[in-house]
Amino acid sequence: MPETPQPPAAPTGALPRLGRAIAAVCRGMIESLPGQLLMLTVGFIAIGVVLVYFPASAGFRLQWMMDRAEAAHLAALAADVAPGGALGEDEVWALLAGADAVAVSRVRDGMNELVLYAGPIDGELAESDVRTTGWIGHVRDTIETMTAPPGRFLRIRATPMGRPGELIDVIVHEAPLKEALAVFSRRYLVYSALIALAVGTIIYLALFYMFVRPMRRLANAMIRFRGAPDDPALTIRPGGARNEIGQAEAELARMQAEIRQALLQRERLAALGEAVATINHDLRNVLASAQLVSDRLAMDSDDRVRGMGERLVRAVDRGVRLCEATLEFGRAEESPPVRRNIVLTELLEEAARDALLVEGQAQVDWRNRVGAEHQLNADPDHGHRIFLNLFRNAIQAMSANSAAAVLEVVVVSEPGFCRIEVSDTGPGVPQRAQDNLFRPFAGSTKRGGTGLGLSIARDLARAHGGDVELVSTGPGGTVFAVRLPV
Repeated sequence: MPETPQPPAAPTGALPRLGRAIAAVCRGMIESLPGQLLMLTVGFIAIGVVLVYFPASAGFRLQWMMDRAEAAHLAALAADVAPGGALGEDEVWALLAGADAVAVSRVRDGMNELVLYAGPIDGELAESDVRTTGWIGHVRDTIETMTAPPGRFLRIRATPMGRPGELIDVIVHEAPLKEALAVFSRRYLVYSALIALAVGTIIYLALFYMFVRPMRRLANAMIRFRGAPDDPALTIRPGGARNEIGQAEAELARMQAEIRQALLQRERLAALGEAVATINHDLRNVLASAQLVSDRLAMDSDDRVRGMGERLVRAVDRGVRLCEATLEFGRAEESPPVRRNIVLTELLEEAARDALLVEGQAQVDWRNRVGAEHQLNADPDHGHRIFLNLFRNAIQAMSANSAAAVLEVVVVSEPGFCRIEVSDTGPGVPQRAQDNLFRPFAGSTKRGGTGLGLSIARDLARAHGGDVELVSTGPGGTVFAVRLPV
């Protein structure tokens, strides 16, 4: 037998590639703002069409039943004027066919009268009283008519026009109503689709040009600016709209200008920092030589020369510390904290010993009120630097006070954090220094200071998710609080 020719097989991998392409397009529509807007527009219009369909179908069914009731009423009037007051079988069938009815009766002057009748009703009978049924009932009956089995009859009760005191009762086949509803539904679907397409297109275009296009313009401007923030040509030009999108464009343009200015200032500061670092390096060498000379002068046998040498030693020491602090602060950024669990009281003891050794204040009464049960989850080096700066500031402040010098530390537990309060008995922080307390080079409270200690301490604490703050200050002393995670 000859072989039956087989259709050519699809190329291997073609269908999966097509499926992936369709999936990519659908995903792009879902994730993009125009696609989301299109789906919302289509969805809302579809919901509106469905919500309107059922009341419209109920209204169509109600009008159909009223037409049948009026036709039955006319048939009853025709039977009333029949010659001799009686109708033959052919006349009855003709009147019932004209009214599309199976039986017609009426209630007039309290009397129930069967006017036209075609024989026994051999099927399921549904009833609908137009006079008393509300809209919800009509919608329910319409859905029931659409889903009813074939061969069912419908009994309609209504008041004919022009006869308010009369009731017409007519039985009809439900199949014509069901078919009419199907025709109405198809026509409604076609008309609704055309209207929805036109209205949806207008709404979509209006929303696209009013909202989507400006938002896309904003997003593209941000993307381009991120690629080259120093290019003035990439600054967005506001469209001048007075709504929220226009305000967003204006604010974006202002923000881009400020960022560009900040970047330019940063470049200049970087260049200045390199120059300062070079000057500091050379200055430290000069100060080192001056320190050797000042040390010799401080050991001279002449009291006047020795006094001048001691003052020179102190001045040179301040200069060296200023150079070191400036170089330390001039680093681009602190290294990220390497956290581990540390015992708080051991950290405080080590920082206090170093501070007392550096400042040479052996007469300070050091009081550590922190128990061994308190632990921190922090970088040990960063924690040491935080408390070393605070302790040195406190010791320096108390050196100018003739009262007893007391440096005390207590801890207050908070959920997830430790609040360590460092108090001293110094003269307090002057008001002019409080305003710039944590600003570098501006918050120093002593002559010759750099004002970097508190700034560095706060930066290190915030890198851990904590903070450093001034709790209280006055003639009786000062209290700083350090908040670090446990």
